[in-house]
Amino acid sequence: MKITKLALSLVLAISMFSCSSDDDSGEDLSGQKGPLVVKFDNGVGDQDFIFGNTYNKSNGESYQLETVKYIISNIRVTDNQGNTFMYPAENNVFIIDEANANAAGEIWITLDNVTAADYTSITFGVGIDQDRYSLGAEGQGDFLEEAQTAGMLWSWATGFRFVRLDGTYSSNTATDEALNIHMGSVGTSLDNYREVTLSFPNTVKVRPSLEPQIHIEADLSKIFDGSTSVNFADGYSQVHTDQNTTPVIANNMMGMFVVHHVHNE
Repeated sequence: MKITKLALSLVLAISMFSCSSDDDSGEDLSGQKGPLVVKFDNGVGDQDFIFGNTYNKSNGESYQLETVKYIISNIRVTDNQGNTFMYPAENNVFIIDEANANAAGEIWITLDNVTAADYTSITFGVGIDQDRYSLGAEGQGDFLEEAQTAGMLWSWATGFRFVRLDGTYSSNTATDEALNIHMGSVGTSLDNYREVTLSFPNTVKVRPSLEPQIHIEADLSKIFDGSTSVNFADGYSQVHTDQNTTPVIANNMMGMFVVHHVHNE
């Protein structure tokens, strides 16, 4: 009899624990949506980025920048069940322009009507993928004019600039030489579009009543000292459509992003 009562008690305890767990994590989110904020914060190493400041490279060269812009597209988030939410394609392309940063040095992207879930990672593209480009100029919607106005388009035949860094550089043999990094794909002949996936340090909870924020730090120094370190003096002070230099910059940019923290508010 004692054994039977003990067994019954254990069953009840397990049942109560299971119900409690369902109440905590089995929230019914069917049909619910909410906002999601993605914040980009540009820096150089462990320093905040400031226009006109001098920054040093690993090889002794230094640089100053007066323009910092890059294109982010195809943002999607993956939840703890492996489901992925892709923001609608027609609105899923953004210019991150340091000139538009707030007082904290952040550029905010607000994504509306994101499917409510517990998200664990984010994926986004740097630049414009070939599928979007294949839609033609008329298929770019409002973004074509936005890119033209921002100086992020060479011409339609050549394509978009994925990143635009303008400034000067100095070395042991040069002082205040022109620095222009305008990397992008070249039509369909050279594809420099890349994608980045970043895990979150804690779960991002999208709910109708919350406005979670993902704080992404972008280390601009990685563009020059990333997976490949480049020398301005070796042709990397003027990067435009070259099939050798542009992929190096594209690959380096994949390593410049990290999720610093997230807020669930």
